[in-house]
Amino acid sequence: MSGKKPPKWYTTLEKRHPNFMDAVQQLGQVVKQEGPLDEKTAHLVQLAAAATLRSEGAVHSHARRALEAGAKPEEVYHAVIVLTSTVGFPTVSAALKWVADVVGEE
Repeated sequence: MSGKKPPKWYTTLEKRHPNFMDAVQQLGQVVKQEGPLDEKTAHLVQLAAAATLRSEGAVHSHARRALEAGAKPEEVYHAVIVLTSTVGFPTVSAALKWVADVVGEE
């Protein structure tokens, strides 16, 4: 994980199941190497998937990681907004709030 301290539950999982968590991290690294997407774009894709799943923690994580990889806040917001016709306004609205948590806007 990068920059910010990981969530407590993530740390708990690392302690309880270190081999499992190592495998999850290795899988994440391998799949990103399997194609031409840069790190920023990969995190924007993962952000969109997290928003679709209504996973607040994953939205926070991938929004933060996308920003760290060079995405502008407008790009992060847009990655969520473009989902509206696919997943609906309520899901997008919730995800935009979670992005705002990371960007520091309300």
